[in-house]
Amino acid sequence: MPTAIELAEQFQASLMGEASSAFIGLAPLESARQDQISFLSNPLYRQQASESHAGALIVSKADFDFLQEIKGPTPSKRVYFVSKNPYATFARMAQYFAKQSAPAYAAGIHPSAAIDPSAVIPDSCHIGPFVQIEAGVRLGERVSILGNTSIARNSVIASDTLIYPSVSIYQGTQIGERCIIHSGAVIGADGFGFAPDFSSKGEEWVKIPQTGNVVIGNDVEIGASTTIDRGAMSDTVIGSGTKIDNQVQIAHNVVVGACCVIAGCAAISGSTKIGNFCIIGGAANFAGHLTIADRTTVSGNTSIIRSITEPGQHFTGVYPSMPHSAWEKNAAILRGLDKIRQRLRLLDNNKNSES
Repeated sequence: MPTAIELAEQFQASLMGEASSAFIGLAPLESARQDQISFLSNPLYRQQASESHAGALIVSKADFDFLQEIKGPTPSKRVYFVSKNPYATFARMAQYFAKQSAPAYAAGIHPSAAIDPSAVIPDSCHIGPFVQIEAGVRLGERVSILGNTSIARNSVIASDTLIYPSVSIYQGTQIGERCIIHSGAVIGADGFGFAPDFSSKGEEWVKIPQTGNVVIGNDVEIGASTTIDRGAMSDTVIGSGTKIDNQVQIAHNVVVGACCVIAGCAAISGSTKIGNFCIIGGAANFAGHLTIADRTTVSGNTSIIRSITEPGQHFTGVYPSMPHSAWEKNAAILRGLDKIRQRLRLLDNNKNSES
């Protein structure tokens, strides 16, 4: 078990308390034991943190000072890791403990895997059962591809990337280092491109060939059953450090910048460009051919239909739920807003003429 001083040094936190204390992992405030670490990042939970049985807490300097003043059942031997960003320190420390118990994917190729002789697969890679790897595929060192995953021709996957079972990666896809792709994701399927032809001689939607690729940067995580379409002629691009939740749809020719976060069920239409460090809430959706500035935040269920040019703005367009009878009344008022506006203009004009 790592000691407090070892953890403090590794995660650059100031240690307050017994340096030799050892810990087995992390736990929530309400259930943590003496040999576990918890964290406090919201002042609303200061009292709960004081009463917690956790043997160590990750806290800010302000929260540490506050907890020292509280008189209560705080464990006398508690250790504090004082950090400028307790939540981020918790996340990194959680990664450390998770690696201790994570499954180890031994290097080697399962006998049931079907691999084209032209594929480049270093000896350090793990290829699971029933994996299919087509011609021209190149893998970096220590890539792990778990069972029933398909890697189509000429795809490139860089070092230390982990691909969970039943992922489909279409031809020509490029994936960077240390990426994580969860089960059911589909990377590089055709974008939704069709030209209408309903003239006298034609009655069909004519498919536009999707000849671009998908390019994914380093340290990207893609959630389960998320789909990222290949570009029509240019590439669909996901910037380094971006984290994408489950069941997200990213259409053809979309460009997502670096270090964005996209929550579940969001949808981004074709050729929209998302800036760097953007935060997109669950079920938010974007029309096509938009440009979204850096550090934009979009609340869940919000529809974005126009470009956002000023960085750092927060957009919300969601009505909170209400009883249906109340919604009907509000909807009736909304339908009459145009008439109300006309009446107000008429009153305003009459008032101006009288003056």
